[in-house]
Amino acid sequence: MHIHILGICGTFMGGLAALAREAGHKVTGCDAGVYPPMSDQLRALGIDLIEDFGAEQLALRPDMYVVGNVVSRARLPDGSPKFPLMEAIMEAGLPYTSGPQWLAEHVLQGRHVLAVAGTHGKTTTTSMLAWILEAAGRQPGFLVGGVPMNFGISARLGGPAPAGERPLFVIEADEYDTAFFDKRSKFVHYRPRTAVLNNLEFDHADIFDDLAAIERQFHHLVRTVPGSGRVVVNGLEESLVRVLHAGCWSEVRSFGEAVSDFSARGEPHDFEVLRQGQAAGRVQWELAGVHNQLNALAAIAAAEHVGIPPADAARALGSFQNVKRRLEVRGSVRDITVYDDFAHHPTAIRTTVDGLRRKVGTGARILAVFEPRSNTMKLGTMKAQLPWSLEEANLAFCHAGGLGWDAREALAPMGARARVADSIDEIVHEVVAAAQPGDHILCMSNGGFGGVHQKLLDALARA
Repeated sequence: MHIHILGICGTFMGGLAALAREAGHKVTGCDAGVYPPMSDQLRALGIDLIEDFGAEQLALRPDMYVVGNVVSRARLPDGSPKFPLMEAIMEAGLPYTSGPQWLAEHVLQGRHVLAVAGTHGKTTTTSMLAWILEAAGRQPGFLVGGVPMNFGISARLGGPAPAGERPLFVIEADEYDTAFFDKRSKFVHYRPRTAVLNNLEFDHADIFDDLAAIERQFHHLVRTVPGSGRVVVNGLEESLVRVLHAGCWSEVRSFGEAVSDFSARGEPHDFEVLRQGQAAGRVQWELAGVHNQLNALAAIAAAEHVGIPPADAARALGSFQNVKRRLEVRGSVRDITVYDDFAHHPTAIRTTVDGLRRKVGTGARILAVFEPRSNTMKLGTMKAQLPWSLEEANLAFCHAGGLGWDAREALAPMGARARVADSIDEIVHEVVAAAQPGDHILCMSNGGFGGVHQKLLDALARA
């Protein structure tokens, strides 16, 4: 069929586009303000991208419109629709569906789905799990909300399964809503046989009223796992304990706690994997941070459910290369290193800064450069947590353009360690003026951040 994807440059929809193309469908799509890495991946696949959401795209006459959750019924100040293509589709009575629904019906049917859910670490853990299965020769399909560097692509259909087995498909299972016409979490469409619940805290204040509302969606996910399935759960999280207490009909495997099915002994870069207290494997790798140690345990526990021994899974992680935009080094000038990271929730910011601190040691300076860009952060719901999230940074620079709250006031507890700028050029100027040889500049955003990484590298080279 010919599908036309609205919001094709989102990480999920871009991955779906790649899968549809690989499956032999004709794929076109549109979006506004496209940026890497997804725009690069789509162009490499030969998928036509149309800028914006104009109604003239009806002339493409696709068999199905697949609608991303960036699309809404919003109106502009003059009363005209923000997404005229969507309005035209509805007026004409043309067929449309959501990305998760299309995926469930056309890709996931008949497969053993391994879904990774959680507020943080979904992309990294999904990538780890896919790599473990790949190293074991299982040729999994996958859809990741980023680009795992071991694979160089965010999605693929995967290879055939041995006789009598289902093909494996690993998917990042997002709790954000499906579409403007389907307010359930994306992950309820996936029907996993193996479900990872990595962690759970309040996020997405634009669509969830409180933590209990998100816990309810996670329980809906648990309800879709069959009796022969496995739920892998982080035993350190009270919120997930509540989710399981609401009912669970599958095998449960815990990780993280000292007394759990899977735990770790040793430092995050070199540790023993313990299965019910007994040594079952060893992970030695380049990654830092306790969060990645926990991600590894979750991936190992999930892989075991499809027959991969923990020792083999741990060995495979030794060659895991992480994901683009996860403490990714973008360049180094005058002994000053610039990193890119996707962190945007205060907990993720703190985890990322702490991970870099473990990597570079206490003697090096970290300059944290961030923009509160997610819908939750734009609302200011978690602004009070920002000073806590930036504790390990020597200096913090906030891009405050477009915020409806006072970033200077929110960061005031940090005193002179925090600077606020209203434009990208201003933030580049401030960071370059403060930077010294040996510094580590950590840029954090869930968007393109105005190309700040390259602008910093260019300005540092000129300074």
